[in-house]
Amino acid sequence: MPPRSEEPRRDAKGSRRGPSRADSSADPRPAESGGGISGARAYTPRGRSIGEQRLGEARAGRAEPRRAPQGGRGRSGDPFRPALQVLSGGRAGAARRANPPRRTSVVRTVPRRPPAEEPPPRRRPPRPTSARPKRRRRLRPPRLADPGRRLRLGTALVLTLFTVIGIRLIVLQVVENPDYAGAGIDDRLKVVVLPAPRGSIQDRDGEVLAHSVEARYIFADPTQIDDPVATAQALSEPLGIPASKLADRMRKRDGPNGNALQFVYLKRGVDVDLAEQIEDLDLKGIGDRRDERREVPGGDLAANLIGITSQEMAGLEGLEAGYDKVLAGKDGLERYEAGWGVQIPGGFSETTEAKPGSSLCLTIDRDLHYMVQAKLTEAMEAVNGSTATAVVLEVGTSEVLAQASYPTYNVANWRESDPADRVDVATGFVVEPGSVHKAITFGAALQEGVITPDTTFPVPNAVRLGGTTFPDTTKANGQRMSLAGMMAYSSNVGTIKVADRLGQDRLIDYQKRFGLGEPTGVGLFGEASGAVLPADEWSDSSYGSVPIGHSVDATAIQMAAAYATIANDGTYVAPRLVKEIIGPGGERTTPEAPTTREVLTPETAAELRTILEAVTTVDGATGRAAAISGYRVAGKTGTGWRLVDGQKQPGEVASFIGMAPAEKPRFVIAVFAHTPNGGGGDIAAPVFADIMRFTLQHYRVPPSQVPPPNFDVFPR
Repeated sequence: MPPRSEEPRRDAKGSRRGPSRADSSADPRPAESGGGISGARAYTPRGRSIGEQRLGEARAGRAEPRRAPQGGRGRSGDPFRPALQVLSGGRAGAARRANPPRRTSVVRTVPRRPPAEEPPPRRRPPRPTSARPKRRRRLRPPRLADPGRRLRLGTALVLTLFTVIGIRLIVLQVVENPDYAGAGIDDRLKVVVLPAPRGSIQDRDGEVLAHSVEARYIFADPTQIDDPVATAQALSEPLGIPASKLADRMRKRDGPNGNALQFVYLKRGVDVDLAEQIEDLDLKGIGDRRDERREVPGGDLAANLIGITSQEMAGLEGLEAGYDKVLAGKDGLERYEAGWGVQIPGGFSETTEAKPGSSLCLTIDRDLHYMVQAKLTEAMEAVNGSTATAVVLEVGTSEVLAQASYPTYNVANWRESDPADRVDVATGFVVEPGSVHKAITFGAALQEGVITPDTTFPVPNAVRLGGTTFPDTTKANGQRMSLAGMMAYSSNVGTIKVADRLGQDRLIDYQKRFGLGEPTGVGLFGEASGAVLPADEWSDSSYGSVPIGHSVDATAIQMAAAYATIANDGTYVAPRLVKEIIGPGGERTTPEAPTTREVLTPETAAELRTILEAVTTVDGATGRAAAISGYRVAGKTGTGWRLVDGQKQPGEVASFIGMAPAEKPRFVIAVFAHTPNGGGGDIAAPVFADIMRFTLQHYRVPPSQVPPPNFDVFPR
């Protein structure tokens, strides 16, 4: 019976399908030997080859053609098909075994091959290289360095780098920081001077003789001034300074540090009202700050003694110059960063406060000094004198109670005064003292014992030495004269004879011990030292001139100190003007003690004072005009010459130096006056009397209780 032809099944769309898996798997017979694909076995999920399955189907008459893969591709088109078949077959096969599909009859349309005909072997499609790449020989990577070593090397390099950076930062911040910071700040730094208040000068009772008052200083910042000429013209009239001078000050230039100068004084000590007027001008680069101006309330009172200061408040003359470091203090500074002339908020700012100067408390008595200066001026105007001084010393301390000069000047207008008018005459007026020097000669001779208070000898009318004649004004005509008579009549011849007994060397020694030839150290700037003629420079005439006060250079303050030694029982005490120094906080210190030394014994000093009383008491004596009613006065007149650069000047220097009360002196007063003519008895003695009388009354000194002795000028 011929095999039944089966039609292939069609799906719902009418396409042909091969037999179902259930149909193909119905025949359990194995395939014939030599069937399959090139001898290879293809396995189904049931463990049989495809060829055996197909042979079984053919024998059973249920064979049907294989289904073509969807999409018109064969089985070999999908390289992953076998694996998917295994997975799906495993799962689906179990399901089919559990629920076998229902068989249907299929009509074959393709004639079945004869059994003897073998199906053509199927070739396995080549596997895509992307699915399973060709296995290549694995190359061994090159041997690298030790990673630990690399890590250590890298760590060392990093640490070295950070160390270098750290060291550089330290150098920049610590060592080089000032240079870099300074280079930047200097360009913006503005410096303003804060003037230190200058100390005042007071008298012994605290009365102000000179002090500083509030003022303003006008300054310019040249870097902010666009037109110096126009600015100078606007300021010239109110400041009283030529416009050309102001323009030069405002010219742009470098300062000492090499940077552009940003501060320059235009004028100091300007009145507050005037400074406000300048502010109203609103000139760019012009400003004002608090300042001070020096004033002497008394005008010309003690002006020569006090001295003056510059516009910058630096002492130039007198005590202002001599004690400048004490009075000046130390200026402060305000430094800050500024941009466009305005301080930068939060920028660098540093202020060094000014340290005020100390004040001087002088030994001067203002009221006494005023009277002394007035009396001196009155007398000099009466005789047409050119220069004069009067010095009042307190015996024992040698404190200067008054030191007046003529002429004087107004400190407020000192620039309009003659420099010669500003000299302190007592310390800068060098003279040949004349006969007031005879007290030194007599004192030395008494101390050395070459004479006694009772010594007498004949005195001719004149003596000639070295071609120079030394006459006496009051003629003794060769009579025996006492020491008191020689002093009363100011005998040149008698004094020269006393000096002959003393000798050259001892006279020079006593001149120095009395303070001649060196400054007193009273504290005035420019004090003259005077001079003592050395022994090797003495000529034959010097033995006559030196004992009577010629060929000797001295100042009034030196001669006053010499007489204060006689009044102080023979002890020299250097005069002084400063009693105390008052610090900014009110603390008081006393200057170093003055120089002291013993020149005469108290007994010798007392004997000499008695001899000097003859000058004011003996009839016809040269110093009768110096006598004061109720008080014993001892002193000596003198007539000398003024010296300028060693040259004698026209006119004469009249002098009188005395002490009172003579029995116990309280004060020594020296008066020197350079006039066209006139001796000490005529000009200086009356001034001395007026000043001493006021001084004794001012300090309430009681009158002398014992009258002066009677002197025998020409003893028998």
